[in-house]
Amino acid sequence: MRGWSGAGGGGNVPPVEPTDLELLALLLSGGTGRSPAWEVGAALLDRFGSLGAVLKEPPSNLVRVRGVGRGMAARLRAAREVGRRFWTHERRSTKLYVSGPSDVAELFMREMGELDREHFRALLLDTKNRILGVRTISIGSLNSSVVHAREVFKAAVAESAQAIVLIHNHPSGLPEPSSEDVAVTRRLAEAGRILGIEILDHVIVGAQGFTSLKELGHI
Repeated sequence: MRGWSGAGGGGNVPPVEPTDLELLALLLSGGTGRSPAWEVGAALLDRFGSLGAVLKEPPSNLVRVRGVGRGMAARLRAAREVGRRFWTHERRSTKLYVSGPSDVAELFMREMGELDREHFRALLLDTKNRILGVRTISIGSLNSSVVHAREVFKAAVAESAQAIVLIHNHPSGLPEPSSEDVAVTRRLAEAGRILGIEILDHVIVGAQGFTSLKELGHI
């Protein structure tokens, strides 16, 4: 198990889950007279391959499919956002503590792996690694974010956190750290030692996996 040192029915017929096409037809709310929702949904699945793939597409691509107007594209975009927020809330409300980078990845990789900008966050923990809160420190461009130590530790002090796990995403999908990632990690870890707030790890997430800078020896 990947972790940080010292971290703390019977007899009922199951419901039949709707197919991707049935869900799309419901989301598309009946379609148009010329293109019923069922046909539009089938065209979307044929074009993009799966419901998940359809929901990831920007509206500009969706409207290229015959029968999909701006209103339909907006509904699909909203459905994706509702699902993302629900999943994030459920995971964080049931996961009260973390014991290693795999726990952090489980909480954040699905959501952050799909972001098109770098988001740098601080996961605030107490002495038993229970989650006190999550703070977004910065939102950057396609390939970088600006991180100030004062913002990281201001959030920690406000929540009386004893430890922090740094988290950020790579929009490229590849979680390998850059030289800048390593430099920021070391700078924040040193500031944490001075302030008495430990940086437990810096976890980089992407669509293709995650990397722990602690495990790589950079903390």
